[in-house]
Amino acid sequence: MNNKPGLINAAWDWGNGDWETALGAAAHMGKRDIALYLLEKGARIDLFSAAMLGKLGIVKAIINDDPETLHLSGPHTIPLTAHAKAGGDHSIEVVQYLESFQ
Repeated sequence: MNNKPGLINAAWDWGNGDWETALGAAAHMGKRDIALYLLEKGARIDLFSAAMLGKLGIVKAIINDDPETLHLSGPHTIPLTAHAKAGGDHSIEVVQYLESFQ
């Protein structure tokens, strides 16, 4: 990636506006190690990857700023709560926080 640093944030459109980055894919698949590696290399964190990684402070800040983000879907229309659940033990607090709105 050093030769092409822009690739770290490249996105693919699967069709109909279903954009996905490598970080987005790692997030909905619960691949914490890959997500952390991508972030270390300069990927931009987003709400969905923050949820999977258990970054409750980031998730709360975004939702407090715009409560409608609770209803956004990530790549492949996967809901925010599913991203959080993909994080397993690392994201239990995020799951509990998100479920408190249901």
